[in-house]
Amino acid sequence: MKCIIIEDQIPAQRILVKYIADIGYLNLVGTYTNALEAMKVLQLEKIDVMFLDIHLPKLSGMDFLKMLPNSPQAILTTAFQDYALEGYELDVVDYLLKPFSFQRFVKAVAKVENQIDPAASDVLIESDSFTNQKKATLDSVVRNDVEDMYIKIGYDHIRIRIEDIVFIMVDLDYTEIHLTDKKHLSSESLRYWEGFLPPSKFMRIHKSYIINTTKIEKISGNQVFLENDVTVPIGRAYKNDFAERFIN
Repeated sequence: MKCIIIEDQIPAQRILVKYIADIGYLNLVGTYTNALEAMKVLQLEKIDVMFLDIHLPKLSGMDFLKMLPNSPQAILTTAFQDYALEGYELDVVDYLLKPFSFQRFVKAVAKVENQIDPAASDVLIESDSFTNQKKATLDSVVRNDVEDMYIKIGYDHIRIRIEDIVFIMVDLDYTEIHLTDKKHLSSESLRYWEGFLPPSKFMRIHKSYIINTTKIEKISGNQVFLENDVTVPIGRAYKNDFAERFIN
């Protein structure tokens, strides 16, 4: 399938380019920082799907969709939830809320395939969930290859290097992402980060904690000692899995 990216933030562009390359069967025709640039290629080529940011300079993604007489299948990418209803009213295929994982990206693309060819989505998704073998393949390709992520702080998106994370913990309605030298608050749940972060380096060891296993300095009883004098408890429900992985 031929696709284009319309996204004005370079880091977000890079993530989409990587995900498109990893998925293997999408042909990226071009990447554009505003909708008016993309208009030219849409007039010259048949594009199957476009990854469209909502907040764009000159012309918003929503206004761009409204003015297109024959729009390609559209997958919206945005950091804001407020436009989901309007997006579905415009018959967009899916709505990806940044930061999104490769697994979530694949599900969105499968919906495009299903609209173009209903039998095609069976290649990746069965009954709206991955089979164990396919999920393992995707995880090995992507989640272990993640180097950076972006978290929303107010109206900004802050880049964080995965290797700098020491641990993540629940804090009421937020999660605290503790780095080697600072911490950030995220509105994403601990379950989200558990699914997003590479499992080769990160592990949930308590209902309230995910740790970077490369930062472990000592294990004593039911406690894990990490860098920066951090001590994290091992929850009863997670003890066996942790012991199988780290205690021989």
